[in-house]
Amino acid sequence: MAERDVDHVRGAVVGWVSAALALVLVLAVAGWQLGWLDGLGDDDAAPPVDDPAAVAPPPEVDVAPVKKPRAVAPVADLSPTLDVPAVEAALKRFLRDKDLGPHVVAAVEPLRGGGRGYEFASSGADIATPASTTKVVTSTVALSLLGPDHRFTTRTVLEKGATPRVVLVGGGDPFLLSNPQAKWGTNTEATFAPKKADVVTLAKATAKALRAQGVRRVRLAYDASLFSGPAVNPHWPSDYVPTGVVPPISALWIDEGRDPQGYGFSADPALTAAQVFGTALAKAGITVDGAATSTVADAAARDLASVDSAPLAQIVQRLLEVSDNEAAEVLLRQAGLAHSGDGSSVGGQAAVKKVLAAGDVDMDGSVLYDGSGLSRENLMSPHLLIDVLRWASSDARPELRAVLTGLPVAGFTGSLANRFDNAPADGPGRVRAKTGTLTGVFSLAGIAVDLDGSVLVFALIADQVPPARSGLAQIALDDAAAALGACHCTR
Repeated sequence: MAERDVDHVRGAVVGWVSAALALVLVLAVAGWQLGWLDGLGDDDAAPPVDDPAAVAPPPEVDVAPVKKPRAVAPVADLSPTLDVPAVEAALKRFLRDKDLGPHVVAAVEPLRGGGRGYEFASSGADIATPASTTKVVTSTVALSLLGPDHRFTTRTVLEKGATPRVVLVGGGDPFLLSNPQAKWGTNTEATFAPKKADVVTLAKATAKALRAQGVRRVRLAYDASLFSGPAVNPHWPSDYVPTGVVPPISALWIDEGRDPQGYGFSADPALTAAQVFGTALAKAGITVDGAATSTVADAAARDLASVDSAPLAQIVQRLLEVSDNEAAEVLLRQAGLAHSGDGSSVGGQAAVKKVLAAGDVDMDGSVLYDGSGLSRENLMSPHLLIDVLRWASSDARPELRAVLTGLPVAGFTGSLANRFDNAPADGPGRVRAKTGTLTGVFSLAGIAVDLDGSVLVFALIADQVPPARSGLAQIALDDAAAALGACHCTR
């Protein structure tokens, strides 16, 4: 049975204050190194003065002359060399914790620069089941293909007939809502919520367009044909859909496939979306004859109205922060469409391979069957995760930066908000990482700022954790990641 990453409110006020200072440091250093702070400030402000002694004092203030300060070293080395023995010393006792089970793999490298990295494999193969760290790969590929400003459009069209027919056409918007106030999703508290489109707003706009054409009575159909192939990934355990782990994946759904009138996921998300839309259309003054039917919209049909999703960068940010399985699966299919016109999970897999290859990212023996990491058949090298994160940080690929900014902050946000309580004191706030959790599997992949101010990238996976040791295993992995923020790991 798959488990979702969870979050709650962090502990004592004292812990918050000390960790908050660390958070300011990690975000400031990482932001400076990765260019997140570029462009801040007033474009019309006076140019900066290099020499503090040249800055005039305020009028009528007597001050002593200012001596020119001596040159100082930069805050952090942009191309540090990893001190492999120091990393090994920091991680050894955590990665060899028996609670993690017999198979643990890990890798650590500087985010920028070269040199030898740290590698660890407790036994056997150096690839493992990645769980939700897979979402890092899916998000990066989707951003690479579609761009951070891309939006997904849900629209309505009008087909002629004795009784005209309105067709609700799904555009693969992962966050389309049943109404403007709808709340859904994981229990994880997000620090950022993108603005979402909804079918009630679309119904009102559609009704207005119909009235303008003198149409007051229609039939209703829905088109979810944008995605193809099985709606349920064949590489998922057979009980995932029946037990409510994940819904059938559709190009047309509301509330990520949930039933707004009941509990859990809908067995037919597209039909449910059409029914809610039809009710809203009737409330907006349009008579709807009969039940909604499935169709493929006529290419010559006239557009009536549309609503757009948030930009992809915002979708990715929320997806990574709360570990959103449903959105990740939609983005995998959107990647397939953008790459080859194939909106199936297989098309998405092919897109991942091609895009990573084009970015000089080696699959390194990795095999990925889905976008969320729910498949236990996925296998991933920690080096793949590291290479993707480095790629997303590249100055040459600013369109991928949402992958880094979307990573939860250890001890503070998203799926890491209620974790790292027992970690080395300098760890919380200095680590940002995507979590991964399945029964018997724990993983973390992200960045850490060490005590020297150098940004490291890491991936840690344990995929044979004894079920009775799950809680302790998660703590051990958190402690390992925090140790990177609490060490002098570069020179």
